[in-house]
Amino acid sequence: MLFTNEVVISIIVLLALSLLRINVVLALIIAALTCGILGHYGVNEAGLSEALNLTIKNFTGGLGGGAETAMNYAVLGAFAVALSKSGVTDLLAYKVIRAFGQRPSGRSVFWFKYLVLFTLVLFSMSSQNVIPVHIAFIPIVVPPLLSVMNQLKIDRRAVACALTFGLTATYMLIPAGFGQIFIESILVKNINTAGEKFNLITNTAQVTQAMLIPVLGMILGLLFALFVSYRKPRVYAEVAEAQADDIEQRVAQVKPFHIGVSIAAIVVTCFVQLSTNSTVVGGLAGLVIFALGGIFKLKQSNDIFQDGLRLMAMIGFVMIAASGFANVVNATGGVPALVEGVNGVIGAGNKGIAALLMLVVGLFITMGIGSSFSTVPIITSIYVPLCISFGFSPLATVAIVGVAAALGDAGSPASDSTLGPTSGLNADGKHDHIWDSVVPTFIHYNIPLLVFGWIAAMVL
Repeated sequence: MLFTNEVVISIIVLLALSLLRINVVLALIIAALTCGILGHYGVNEAGLSEALNLTIKNFTGGLGGGAETAMNYAVLGAFAVALSKSGVTDLLAYKVIRAFGQRPSGRSVFWFKYLVLFTLVLFSMSSQNVIPVHIAFIPIVVPPLLSVMNQLKIDRRAVACALTFGLTATYMLIPAGFGQIFIESILVKNINTAGEKFNLITNTAQVTQAMLIPVLGMILGLLFALFVSYRKPRVYAEVAEAQADDIEQRVAQVKPFHIGVSIAAIVVTCFVQLSTNSTVVGGLAGLVIFALGGIFKLKQSNDIFQDGLRLMAMIGFVMIAASGFANVVNATGGVPALVEGVNGVIGAGNKGIAALLMLVVGLFITMGIGSSFSTVPIITSIYVPLCISFGFSPLATVAIVGVAAALGDAGSPASDSTLGPTSGLNADGKHDHIWDSVVPTFIHYNIPLLVFGWIAAMVL
């Protein structure tokens, strides 16, 4: 049943094409066509030509669902470009380079290596709430640090794991910034809507409690990646030897006033975003502060926005294509059929198998859609009644739904949690998106989430 469902088959096609290094957007389109043609349209039922036409119609009709996400990334990209023009990110990179020195040796290499890695973990965590720019900081902050990473011989797969941890675990656990959107606006809202007729009502505190055990699994995955899997040195050939000198020249032009304006823009952006629940409005407020502070002139706003678009264009297109794919998945009815089939196979009383299969199904769905935020509405209306029928507690139900939605996010080719790290680490063309970002994060986060999500479902 599992491997004959059109959703599962399309996800396998998507992953296979991605592992063969086919462009993710093309892989998503091909996977969507596969899902649609094999879906409830049915070649025998509707005819191949009609099934293809219906699939294309649903795919193109769903592209608009990713427009809001693309706009968010465009504004965040513009904000990141404006922040870089202030010189703050160059100053940060320069301080790191100077603190490290040009001749690493002995124990200093070991300690500084992990200082860099855990600093990036903190950066990615704060990008979800403290400085809510999400992944937009990565292509600004990470490229200047690549020469330092090369000197330290840091395996960039470890850096990808460090960044993805902060991007994913933070919104799952902390209800602020993007976490507020995921936990309050999406997870709690959808669970309460689906559970209302079953007298199942949850809240933010319960979601945070339910997510503690799964996030603990991610923490262990992070530590295993940094201290075991990718601890050994990895050599990358330098592309630009003069990078540190270039940064030094730019840092010389940074004034304390520029730093003050940057801090004010970050604070205003955070406050406005949290007040309005709008990334676009928050980013716009930050851009206004940068303009009023003289970081860029108003007549340069067009260039700033265009640079932001270029910075985030690939991610935006992937998210738009993923939205089209999600619309095809919804139109085929493959997800309810998959869950109902799983329910029929399990039988009554097998809570352990039920929890495991629901998590696995969530993994497949999110791997294709690429966004846990988009997965929650798809699975909640099905999973909540299913969990209640198997006798899971409210906390266990929240854990199953939340983890099932977030499971594939860290290891999906179409997820911004993997696309973001690649955008910074591949600045010199030496970091492959699938093999150096997707596969490492899948191994170190999706597998622990599957295990610890199952534990949470059984003990809560």
